[in-house]
Amino acid sequence: MNDAGVPELSQAAWTAVGLSRPHESADLHVRGQATYTDDIAQVQGTLHAALGLSTKAHARITAIDLTAVRASRGVVAVFTAADIPGLNDCGPIIHDDPILADGLVQYVGQPVFIVVADTHDNARRAARLAQVSYEELPAILTPQAARAAQSYVLPPMRLARGDSQAAFERAPHRVKGELHVGGQEQFYLEGQIAYAIPGEDRGMLVYCSTQHPSEMQHVVAHALGLHSHHVVVECRRMGGGFGGKESQSALWAASAAIAAARLKRPVKLRADRDDDMLVTGKRHCFHYEYEVGYDDEGRIVAAKVDMVSRAGFSADLSGPVATRAVCHFDNAYYLSDVEILAACGKTNTQSNTAFRGFGGPQGAIAIEYVIDEIARNLGRDSLDIRRLNFYGRQERNVTPYGQEVVDNVIHELVAQLEASSEYRARRQAIEDFNRTSPVLKKGLALTPVKFGIAFNVTHLNQAGALVHVYVDGSIIVNHGGTEMGQGLNTKVMQVVAHELGVDIARVRATATNTGKVANTSATAASTGADLNGKAAQDAARQIRERLAQFAAAQYGGQAHEVSFAADTVFVGGHEIAFAQLVAKAYLARVQLWSDGYYATPGLSWDPKSMTGRPFSYFAYGAAVSEVVVDTLTGEWKLLRADALYDAGNSLNPAIDIGQVEGAFIQGMGWLTTEQLWWNPAGKLMTHAPSTYKIPTVSDCPEDFRVRLFDNRNVEDSIHRSKAVGEPPLLLPFSVFFAIRDAISSVGDHRVNPPLNAPATCEEIVNSIAAVRAACARTA
Repeated sequence: MNDAGVPELSQAAWTAVGLSRPHESADLHVRGQATYTDDIAQVQGTLHAALGLSTKAHARITAIDLTAVRASRGVVAVFTAADIPGLNDCGPIIHDDPILADGLVQYVGQPVFIVVADTHDNARRAARLAQVSYEELPAILTPQAARAAQSYVLPPMRLARGDSQAAFERAPHRVKGELHVGGQEQFYLEGQIAYAIPGEDRGMLVYCSTQHPSEMQHVVAHALGLHSHHVVVECRRMGGGFGGKESQSALWAASAAIAAARLKRPVKLRADRDDDMLVTGKRHCFHYEYEVGYDDEGRIVAAKVDMVSRAGFSADLSGPVATRAVCHFDNAYYLSDVEILAACGKTNTQSNTAFRGFGGPQGAIAIEYVIDEIARNLGRDSLDIRRLNFYGRQERNVTPYGQEVVDNVIHELVAQLEASSEYRARRQAIEDFNRTSPVLKKGLALTPVKFGIAFNVTHLNQAGALVHVYVDGSIIVNHGGTEMGQGLNTKVMQVVAHELGVDIARVRATATNTGKVANTSATAASTGADLNGKAAQDAARQIRERLAQFAAAQYGGQAHEVSFAADTVFVGGHEIAFAQLVAKAYLARVQLWSDGYYATPGLSWDPKSMTGRPFSYFAYGAAVSEVVVDTLTGEWKLLRADALYDAGNSLNPAIDIGQVEGAFIQGMGWLTTEQLWWNPAGKLMTHAPSTYKIPTVSDCPEDFRVRLFDNRNVEDSIHRSKAVGEPPLLLPFSVFFAIRDAISSVGDHRVNPPLNAPATCEEIVNSIAAVRAACARTA
């Protein structure tokens, strides 16, 4: 120890990033003291709103009688589209998404009116009393029906490279088929909620559970006929988002604000779970028609896929979702001659939206399904076929959209996982088990991930932040990202602490607020830490440089020689406590706050040719899953899962591992149990936990091994880390294909099981029956 009580070598060894630190609100979460939007103390005179919903999938409203609604207990007012003072729209890209239906309803659950009452329950009860007459119109409910009717929310898109038709003619073998992959409800623990409080001079403060405060600001301002500077949107934290609160929180924010503006009183709108699921969009389901040509070894020489998604009644974010699906069809594989078609089917269902992965999982699962079939057709292990088709380093390393893959670590990563998971030995053990087990069958699969990181739209890749250092040496950081439990604030706090050389206990993150950092992008596309971390680092760096200049002037030496570490400033042979230097700097009138900004460099995208460099870098991963399936009932269990994920130089390994674990289980739910079902009238029947099955603790494997791959981002990301929000959701592809492997063993792996996702028990039983029938036909 030196005279200042600082350990020797502390300057060289000290760091605040790369450490496993607890979530900044962990103790508040555990004690129930974390404030969510519904916990904010209500202003005197607060009213409560509920939405009146359509009961028809596609119809004209011929008459609407709200007399009983207005007369209901506690009701203060009822508002329809005619009462909106500004723009009746909450669409994030195309203005085709009304806040309230105006004469035409386009799905069951579409909001038609807002009822405001003295209590939440009174508002909800009153909303059910409306008498609405409809003239029903033909409804389209599935992506297949949308394709047949050429019903699209946007023009179909096409990406092609090489000459796939000529390559097909040269291919020794072909595989052709169809696949359907269902959607998924975000099922955030905290439902949609907004609390609008009118202010002076037409001002409006909106507390909202949202991933995109700036967009909520714009929507509310447009709906009220105001400028953005009249509206402030704030979000301290969300109880989960997963994409469901990127654009679709706008309906709730706008509705609360419209009612508050009309009544000049605070209005809270909190969605009941059933209403939330009926109103809001989900992950897009996809239907695929595919054809792939391959050689005798299993190398893909030609590929074509035609994808159509269930977009819902409006465009929302379906275009960017489809674009990302197109750009992820390759996953980790080089495709020389390929044609990728994608269409966004307009259906009379909820307008589907962002969901963790944002189309990437839907694009990548199709090529994995194909490779699984190729391996079975050739009698080879699917891992060998996957490895054969991986991107190379010096050649076979350019994506279909023209981006060079310069950071490819998939070969080393998969080899490491193959060894650590004892893949080959377990494969043999499973074959031995299945040979003597007529009812229970085991399956095993290893699947890789290559996932591009950045927003599809280049201009969204920017962020801002503010850092304030107070006279006592404590620090506030405010940035444009939103905290939804993923640990973004914790990572940004670590970045600021590291930059200023202080303990993280000195740093506090405050609520995201459009009045502090303006024109922010959504916390989405796995860019939260990349963008906001860089912006906060920029702000903290400016303060550090000012303090260094001041310290050098006070104590001698050069500013660039001053270092900050372990709450201490080292300058000219002196060691000064950080707080002490800050106090001196304040008296000398040194600016102790700064704004920071970051824009991701090197990005480009041509939406017409669908080529460019849309991603800053790629994150990689792989997982091995082992399952056992009851062939009589279709029940199954995940016995063991091994996952290896490339987080670069992880900012916080504990948080990153937690994110991988959560993404794995969430993705597993999407592919196995979470079935969305609409009845023939177009009503979503799986709109509550009683009918919609998300994974629970009992669905998690007893043996769950998650590790981070030792790597360093080749791009200048924040401390050379990599994103960890969305890519790990693709890791449980291994669960789906392990189930397919177990089903395949029923036919001695001679038949490709037709298996759609989610692989529910019923789907598994049907697939087993199809395998047995095919074997009987060829016997």
